[in-house]
Amino acid sequence: MTTAGSEADVSGVDAADSSEAIEVHGHGKDGLAKLALSAVGVVFGDIGTSPLYAFRETFVGHHPLAVDNLHVLGVLSLIFWSMMLVVTIKYVTIITRADNKGEGGSLALLALISSKLGEKRWSMPIVLLGVFATALFYGDSMITPAISVLSAVEGLRVVSPAFGDLVIPIAVTILVCLFLIQRRGTAKVGMLFGPIMAVYFVTLTVLGVINILPRPDVLVALNPWYAVQFFITDGFTAFLSLGAVVLAVTGAEALYADMGHFGRRPIRVSWVYFVLPALMINYLGQGAMIMSLPPLEKMEVIQNPFFYLASDAFRLPLVILATMATVIASQAVISGAFSVTQQAIQLGFMPRLRITHTSASAAGQIYIPVINWALMVMVILLVLMFGSSSNLAAAYGIAVTGAMFIDTCLLAVVLFGLWRWNKLLAGALLTVFFIVDFSYFGANLTKVPEGGWFPLLVGFVAFTMLTTWAKGRKLMIERMREAAMPTEVFVKSAANSATRVPGTAVFMTSTAEGVPHALLHNLKHNKVLHERVVLLTVNIEDVPFVPAQARAQSEDLGSGFYRVILRYGFMQDPDVPAALTGYDICGAKFKMMDTSFFLARQTLLPSSRPGMAVWREKLFAWMLRNAESAMEFFKLPTNRVVELGSQVEI
Repeated sequence: MTTAGSEADVSGVDAADSSEAIEVHGHGKDGLAKLALSAVGVVFGDIGTSPLYAFRETFVGHHPLAVDNLHVLGVLSLIFWSMMLVVTIKYVTIITRADNKGEGGSLALLALISSKLGEKRWSMPIVLLGVFATALFYGDSMITPAISVLSAVEGLRVVSPAFGDLVIPIAVTILVCLFLIQRRGTAKVGMLFGPIMAVYFVTLTVLGVINILPRPDVLVALNPWYAVQFFITDGFTAFLSLGAVVLAVTGAEALYADMGHFGRRPIRVSWVYFVLPALMINYLGQGAMIMSLPPLEKMEVIQNPFFYLASDAFRLPLVILATMATVIASQAVISGAFSVTQQAIQLGFMPRLRITHTSASAAGQIYIPVINWALMVMVILLVLMFGSSSNLAAAYGIAVTGAMFIDTCLLAVVLFGLWRWNKLLAGALLTVFFIVDFSYFGANLTKVPEGGWFPLLVGFVAFTMLTTWAKGRKLMIERMREAAMPTEVFVKSAANSATRVPGTAVFMTSTAEGVPHALLHNLKHNKVLHERVVLLTVNIEDVPFVPAQARAQSEDLGSGFYRVILRYGFMQDPDVPAALTGYDICGAKFKMMDTSFFLARQTLLPSSRPGMAVWREKLFAWMLRNAESAMEFFKLPTNRVVELGSQVEI
């Protein structure tokens, strides 16, 4: 559980409904169909656009293969069985069951493990793994829009070589527009996501079938023997090809991360009955087309096989449709970055940031300016630095495979520690997953010099900031607790000596122990106390949602002093005035015009005391100075807030 107050607050964003409610509504045929269609538009955008570049990169990437039937069938077999093992079995069938009150994602799973297993000797490594998976996601969220949009716009070169010089400017323009519209919200545009992606997946299927019919023998690639034969023949080269094959399953982690928006069942239905067949048929179609071409023509078509699936007359419409699909995929990743950030803030891994709600009806739709502009700058730089989707493919994959490996580690804790599966069954299953993850991650490590360093660099920077904030926040609370006066002693002395004035004073504090520094400073400087004094702490629980009836807890400390604790889930948005006026606590009803809120703003003084390195203390102090104001974060009335400063050594 994470506590929040003025000294080290955390906050986040509400979601419209709990996933339990979503699952209930999704049980009807109409409700399930609508949620499944919506999931197609949001969840599967990343993995759905992989056919634009995944098959191509295995042959023309940094470890090219000979374009012959042996390698085509071997690569297709690897793609199919990767989808089955990684996506269908690991994520769709097993990991989606490990939900935290319906919510998914590395941080949600980490919170679930922490709450269920408590403090164990190995809990810290698990926490660090979960945080590092979150850090890697930021690298992934930068590369996905760049490679997706660029790969689609590159189809213009297939339409006509004259468009070649326009690819980069058009891609940059599309990406800039995409980030500019984020502040307006995506509610209206989002209504079109599902139908557009449905048309896109149907198009994938049709193009695949058209090219499979002349070469139905390509279907033998579904036999795992062709993948085995590929490895027997090529050995280490086949291993290196995994670095490109894994591009076909990038986006699999989105199945789990977006589970709270749609529910487990709609995502499974969409994947098994619609998305998986469409993707595999398209990959098989690309392979069948290549197998049917003469050798010289193969070398030209393999440079961009996806767009050669269509005839000349339909290539430009296909480029437009693919570009729309990649924009949707990019939108889903950007929205995911916002959601992951608010979870990190709530769970105490990031400082407060300004969070804007872009929809009055859908509270889960949010916009975080700092994250949006940082992503835009990095995405544009990536497009300009790498120049093509093939070059970006070298940077892509390592963050995804790293996150997949960490998910398997967390799954191991769930299987053995929470679900207590049969050890032989769980061990056998995890062995397969770890072998697959190690293979993919190892193959991608060979791409570090060509661009794989970028997501690793982003991941390590993000990891450093996340862990520095969590550690510094913990140290700051400990230092303040050391200097805090016991509440009982203060109440007895202050009640008899201080002058009382009418009204209510709310002193926000990050811990439900001791006397807040703001209260001590106020009494020291102003020499008075209000008739009613409330010591308020906002707690963020390790669950996505806390029901309204369990929101507030109060304790009468005597002499007009009260201790109040407000509880929120890490997917909810704390609104302190609404909570105080909505509950009958602390004797009389709260009236905002008679209530003053007192906040303490700390100035950190780096010191040589044990805790953190001095450079991390300075980093933490910088993050604290630039955190969003607690007044805005907790929705406090601007004309009723008093801030009092103090200094803390960590």
